Amino acid sequence: MAFNGKWETESQDGYAEFCKLIGIPDDVISKGRDFKLVTEVIQNGEDFTWIQYYPNNHVVTNKFIVGKESDMETVGGKKFKGTVSMEGGKLAISFPKYHHTSEISGGKLVETSTATAASGPVVFVRTSKKI
Repeated sequence: MAFNGKWETESQDGYAEFCKLIGIPDDVISKGRDFKLVTEVIQNGEDFTWIQYYPNNHVVTNKFIVGKESDMETVGGKKFKGTVSMEGGKLAISFPKYHHTSEISGGKLVETSTATAASGPVVFVRTSKKI
């Protein structure tokens, strides 16, 4: 149940390059650059509700059970079916344009998204503190 709680962005590395690669518009990238995203996680064993609060009251909610296919949504609003797995304490899922992992490390929520560009992988890491 380590993921339970509300988390606020503390730092972001690789944000703009990653967002451009997956097709987020420049104006949205600008708004989100310094935004303190809040992620709320409700965990009950392997059953999760993962809510992210973005600028302009945009909210993305994904409900899933580890190991079972679920209806999911990307930050850009694309709906898809995906299966979240647990790999060594990390939640992992492949979104349509990138691979995403989430873990608790040093008491922080660390989310790593990796997309592939012609020049190689582009990695975005968001670290959040519990609030």
